[in-house]
This record gives sequence, C-alpha cells and structure tokens, in this order.
Amino acid sequence: MSTTNRPLRSGEWFGAEGRNGFIHRSWMRNQGFADDVFDGRPVIGIATTWSELTPCNAHLRDLAESVKRGVWESGGLPLEFPAMSLGEPLMRPTTMLYRNLLAMELEESVRANPLDGVVLLSGCDKTTPGLLMGAASVDLPTLMLTGGPMLNGKFRGQDIGSGTVVWRFTEEMRAGRMTAADCSEAEVGMSRSRGHCMTMGTASTMACVTEALGVQLPGAAAVPAVDSRRYALAHAAGRRIVAMVEQDQRLSSVLTRQAFENAVRVNAAIGGSTNAVVHLLAIAGRLGIPLSLEDFDILTADVPMLVNLMPSGKYLMEDFAYAGGLPVVMKELAPLLHMDHITVSGRSVAENVDGAECWNRDVIGTLEEPFQPAGSGTVVLRGSLAPSGAVLKVSAASAHLLTHTGPALVFDRIEEYVIAADDPDLDVTPDTVIVVRNAGPRGYPGFPEVGNVPMPRRLLADGITDMVRISDARMSGTGYGTCILHVAPEASVGGPLALVRTGDLVSVDVSTRRLDLLVDDVELAQRRTAWQPPQPVADRGWVRLYSEHVLQADSGADLDFLVGGSGSAVPRHSH
Repeated sequence: MSTTNRPLRSGEWFGAEGRNGFIHRSWMRNQGFADDVFDGRPVIGIATTWSELTPCNAHLRDLAESVKRGVWESGGLPLEFPAMSLGEPLMRPTTMLYRNLLAMELEESVRANPLDGVVLLSGCDKTTPGLLMGAASVDLPTLMLTGGPMLNGKFRGQDIGSGTVVWRFTEEMRAGRMTAADCSEAEVGMSRSRGHCMTMGTASTMACVTEALGVQLPGAAAVPAVDSRRYALAHAAGRRIVAMVEQDQRLSSVLTRQAFENAVRVNAAIGGSTNAVVHLLAIAGRLGIPLSLEDFDILTADVPMLVNLMPSGKYLMEDFAYAGGLPVVMKELAPLLHMDHITVSGRSVAENVDGAECWNRDVIGTLEEPFQPAGSGTVVLRGSLAPSGAVLKVSAASAHLLTHTGPALVFDRIEEYVIAADDPDLDVTPDTVIVVRNAGPRGYPGFPEVGNVPMPRRLLADGITDMVRISDARMSGTGYGTCILHVAPEASVGGPLALVRTGDLVSVDVSTRRLDLLVDDVELAQRRTAWQPPQPVADRGWVRLYSEHVLQADSGADLDFLVGGSGSAVPRHSH
C-alpha cells in the first residue's frame, strides 16, 4: 500500500466515521472492492473523454485500463469517470462552443468527489485544453495522457494526412481535377486506425504543447494510438500519479510561467496550430499566469521551425514519433527553453530529454539547419482592423501575400460565402480580400473553424490556390492558406470588422505586423453610428450563458466567471 504522511482529501469520505462514512464506503462496495481499498491509500480519478461519437477518443477506455494497472500496483485506488466528450468531426455548431462546458464539468466533478490526484485522458482538439483548464482550477496532482495519433493515411501509393487532404482534395474536386470517386477512395484510406489526426493539426499540436508544458510524460505526444508503447506510457502514468500525490506535486507547481514560455516556443518549432494560442491563453487564465497574445510573437521571434509535418511540410505524426518525437525537438531548442523546469515526471526538462536522439533529420531539423527559418510560426497582427489582435500562421501562408493590399469582398455569414464561392460569375480576382464576419466567440456562437474558407471556384479553375482571407473565426490546425484569424474584437460585439464594406481597401503587412482598414475615420464614425448589434443567439440554456459571458479571442475565449480557480477544498457533507 502506498502511504503518505499528510491527510488525503479522500480520507474525508472513506475514512469518515458514523453515518457519512457508512454511506461513502457501503455503496462503493457494490462494485466488488476488497475491504482494504478504503484503508487510506490515494484515490486516483481517471477522467476519460471516451465516446463513440468522438472517433479520436474511442479507444480511451482501453487506455484507462492500463492507467488503472499502474495505479493499483503503486498502492492507489483508481476510479474511472466520464467527462464530456467533444468530437471535432461530428459536433455542431462547433466543439469550441463546449470547451468551457467540459472545463466546468471536469472542475466540479473533481472537486465534488473523493479524489487525491487525477489522470486526464484526452485526444481530440478541445478535450485536451478543456480538461486541463478544469483541472487547473482545482489544482490537485494532475497528469495528462493524450490518446495518440492515427497511423499515416494511405492513398494510391502516397501518405495522406487527416484534415489537410480534406481541404486539398475537395478543392481539387471543385476545380474538376478530382472526381467524387477519387475522393471517396481517399476517404477510406485517410483514417485507418484508432487515434486523433496525424497531421500537425490542433489535436497533435495540443498533445505536443502539453508535453512541452510538462504535464505529459516525455515522449507521450507522438507515439501512435495503436502502438503498444502508448499503453506502456499509460501504465507508467498510473504509477507516476500515485507518486505525485505522495509528493503533493500539484498542477500549479508544473504549470508556471516558465512552462508556458516553453510551450509557446515549442509550438513555433513544430509549426503548431493557431488554436494553441487561444487554448494556452485560457489555461494560463485559470492559474493567474501572466500570458498575453503578444507573447506568441515576442517569444517566438528567434525560434525556427524544426518539424517538417503537414500542413506546413510533408511528413506525419507517425514519422515524427519514429524520428524521436518531441524530446528531440526540446533538446534541439535547449538554448531557448527553461531546461530546469520540473515536470510531472518529477525530473527537469533537461533530464527528460537528455538521452533523446534524432533518427531522421528530414523530419526534425536543427537550429543550424531548420525546416523553415525563425518567424515561420504564428504571428500577431494589429491595426485599425484588429485593435486587439489577429493571428496568422506564416508557414501555412503564401509568401507573396504576406504584404498585400486589395479590395474587400464582405460576407456577414459563412453560409452566404460558401454559396457565392461556387458562383462562376462572382466578382473576384486574386487581389480580392475575402472577409467573413460574425463567426467569433459570441457571433456564431462558439468560434468555429471556418476561417480557412474555400477558394472561389472561378479562381481555382484558373489555377489560383490562395488569396488573403480574413475572419473573426478560427481554422483547423490541419488547414492552410493566407488566412488571418481570431480578429478581435469580433464583429458581433462591434469590432471594426463589423464596419468593413465591399470595395474597401484592406492592407496586410506581416513584416510590420499590421492589419489595417484603409477607410478614413469620419466615414468609419458614420458607419459605427448606423451599426446595430445582432439579436441574441439564444434565450436559454448553455448557449445563452456562453454568449453572455464569453471573452474575446485575445483573452482565450473562456467565460469571464470561470477565469481563475476555486481550489480543492473538501465540500460540505451531502447527508
């Protein structure tokens, strides 16, 4: 049996005398637990976002069994419990609408139950940040294990990446260069094993980011979901969380400002998703860590991109794992990272990556010979069109569009643009700047991944594959293109994006980090006077609560009343 010299939270339940102790222990016994499991050992909650509606997480029950094995053998009592599962492929209008609900559910579930430590099992895009946000607000010893990426997709002798080929192949079909049968064949070969997206989309990005934060065990981000080593990591996680409880290594001792600086720099080095920005801001907000949108530009100015993965490169997560995974990247970045930062392994970053070796330099470059130079990651743009900021993933954009001025073509709803994009007579040229608004946190509602809007069909037919696209929406981490995202304040709260009209000139200059609407102040003032806020999107339920309290993108899009935490104090008796 594992022992600790300090009182455990779970003792307030299972060690209680009289009526309350009787109630807490007796009903648990109907699951067949032996008498001695209530002897004061650490109780470990295993929060799983398993669901058959979330294909990326559909194997997490199996992973939980391996975690339990490690907990049992280390003298703990593992208790698995469900957390809201957010499946990117199926949920509408967007999983981002529910990330904060998952965080709130996890926070309240952990605090309300007899748990001394928690293992978080996640995978799909929003399950990882949602669980971590909730856990941060409770601040128990916490360890995360993501479910791992799928094996490489296969199509006619080539590797294809989830998400990335969806955008590419469907555009090719719209242009008449692929048939529906071709796409159907690719559809079958793209998702051929358990796991989350194997491109460097948001799921893989957040897996890497959580490892960089120090809340995953070393190497856990990249190992494929079906690899036996994933289950060995789960076994090790079960062992380690018991030790973390004994050492009282709480989440706040791992998630420090140093950890966030490491994660921001690692995100740039891996060519990570722009979604990491909004998620890291939200997680930091739960802990009171001073992290700002500007940090994502300042901290990464000297960080080159080392990892050659789709959508910015050609390889996939399976290749990344075999090349050495994130420990190799962090070892290469050592001069730029806080290597003395202590992680959930109980060791420093330096100790975690000391033995890391790279087995394929075409997949993982070096500081001296990177895949792309410094400044290729996410940049923050500001100006009259985005006074609170907007983001652009440089590595996914076209170099010739990084400095551009063109006339706006404005749409109030993404649905209107999607119809117009297929119009062969649409008045659009390669210089046009597509503006789609009312797709931000409040306006959609939920901040959907519609920012990489499809190219106009008439331009695709002419061989034009990219143009400047601006929105207050997000985009899938698997997406690509010169897409300026997260424009804040969003149009629905009266941001300047609400005032743009078709024909207005819009200027983008990434070198100076500017995004400007070239309309004089007098004209804008007149437009603002005429602008009317949209009607509320809902009059009841979660959507109403979300819409009334969600913060803007530059603050992480958390709910205003969820920022911070309430700790892990044992609640009052229930009987």
